[in-house]
This record gives sequence, C-alpha cells and structure tokens, in this order.
Amino acid sequence: METSPAVRIEQTYPATPERVWQLWTTAEGIESWWAPDGFTVKVNKLDLRPGGELIYTMTATAPETVAFMQEAGMPLSTESRKTFVEVQAPSKLSYSSLADFIPGVDPYDFLTVVEIRPEGSGVRVTMTADAMHDEEWTQRLTAGRTNELANLGKLLQA
Repeated sequence: METSPAVRIEQTYPATPERVWQLWTTAEGIESWWAPDGFTVKVNKLDLRPGGELIYTMTATAPETVAFMQEAGMPLSTESRKTFVEVQAPSKLSYSSLADFIPGVDPYDFLTVVEIRPEGSGVRVTMTADAMHDEEWTQRLTAGRTNELANLGKLLQA
C-alpha cells in the first residue's frame, strides 16, 4: 500500500468562525454544502461530541456522476460514518472517517482535522486529511474536499 503525505487544503471566506462552525456542525448546515458537485447529502445522525458520530447518506444525482459511479461498480448511494475525535467550538473539529465503500479494499479509517481561524475581515479554514490507500483515491479525496470547500465558499458569499 503506497501512501501519499497528508492532504492539506486552505480557503479564506468572508464569514465569522461561528458561521463556518454552524455550517460544519449542524444537519441543516452540512446538507447545504457538504456534497461534492453531482451529489446530495442527507444527515441521518449527528452527535457532536468526542466519540459521537456523524452518519449521512451521499447520493449521486447528476447524470454524469451517476454514469461514473455505475461504470466504477460503485453504488449510487453510500452511507458514510465519521466519528468525532476533537470538538472545540468554533475553532477546531477533527473526525475519523470510515472508508468502507471502495470495491476490493478492506475498510479502514482516516483522520480529517479542520481548523477555523479569524483572518483579516474573514476566516481561514485549513483542512488536513490523512492520505488514502493509494494515489488515485488520495487524488479523488483531494478533488472532492476541494470541491466541497468551494461549495462552502459559494454558500457563504450568497
């Protein structure tokens, strides 16, 4: 199993740390931006505390996304589980994600750390995630998380 270094993505938004925290830690907030383009997210469970879980269903909805998922032999809807490790409102959130949706790969956990810091008249969000099991999936993770943070930015500017 060849692994890359951790993935690090940074974005600055015209918002307060409290607003970003609210969008990251409530069912309504998560459902409004969390999914990458071509998907929707429905939160099934949210227990925001260390050891608590976020369980949501991500569903491919755009025709090209549906076609990609079918071609890859992956289901159109997957239930995702994250277990919160650290919860420090409104500045730091970390969670372990269960990767149990990859054909031919045994399930494993990987950590994501989100830091939210005031910067100038806005807020800087730094997301650091463990690399996945191979370079292709690490690139997919990076592209997905970059897209999600862009969607968060669109929501904050609306």
